[in-house]
Amino acid sequence: MDRFHLMTVFVAVAEEEGFAGAARRLKLSPPAVTRAVAALEENLGVRLLNRTTRYVRVTEAGARYLDDARRILAAVDEAEEAAAGGNAEPRGLIQLTAPVLFGRLYVMPIVLDFLRQHPLVEVSAQLRDNVVNLMEEGLDAAVRIGPLPDSSLRAVKVGEVRRLVAPDYLARHGAPQAPEDLLSHTVIASTAASASLEWKFGADGERRVRVRPRLTVSGNDVAIDAAQGGFGLIRVMSYQVAEALAAGKLERVLTAYESAPLPIHIVHAESRYGSTRMRRFIDFLAERLRADPRLTG
Repeated sequence: MDRFHLMTVFVAVAEEEGFAGAARRLKLSPPAVTRAVAALEENLGVRLLNRTTRYVRVTEAGARYLDDARRILAAVDEAEEAAAGGNAEPRGLIQLTAPVLFGRLYVMPIVLDFLRQHPLVEVSAQLRDNVVNLMEEGLDAAVRIGPLPDSSLRAVKVGEVRRLVAPDYLARHGAPQAPEDLLSHTVIASTAASASLEWKFGADGERRVRVRPRLTVSGNDVAIDAAQGGFGLIRVMSYQVAEALAAGKLERVLTAYESAPLPIHIVHAESRYGSTRMRRFIDFLAERLRADPRLTG
């Protein structure tokens, strides 16, 4: 079998952690995927995958080969696209991750528009609030909110947002005038935003209040619904309630004590940015996010 084909199949199995998932992704039969991996292992003389009835995982040798195979396949894609010229139609799979609510409200509408314009591209989107390692998870790009750690990944800044406190019960209870006033107000907390009950205020977070929520929920959307129902005060990212604020369903309070805005970045593995699909996608996503007035802090 062609070595590039075997590499492609192996990478798909490793990233999907299963033969059935790889078969669906590559539009091959499961037996064909199994034969390809067996042929690759036989050619190399080493076991690349550990298989059980519950999972498929790369071995230590498989992990090293996976990194090399990804680089080789990316280089082949880039070479073919360069030969085809700058106007080559992007094709292939883009694997993306973004925070749950930000992804649903802002990223996914842009992804759908990109897919409509480029019928040969596929996108696998993981909406997760935890930060994942792109290389370990086999992902191409991520949208992240907040300061970035030092890494080998490239980052493109596309906007910024603020943490704010937004209530809809001011007529009955009045507005807090200082962060410490929150102790005498009804507070709604979301563990999706932070497990900590210490809310920080001011440009450097120097003003801190340990709130006592009457309602704690696991999702920001649930907390926002409760606040819009007039139950109490929430603390969320500005993008999460931009529409509710514009419609007058919520109001900002303690604006003089808001913390510094948090940057929004698209991060991606440099080696993959050379492909037509990634170059076009990142440019498209960045342009649309930068143009969104809700993401200007």
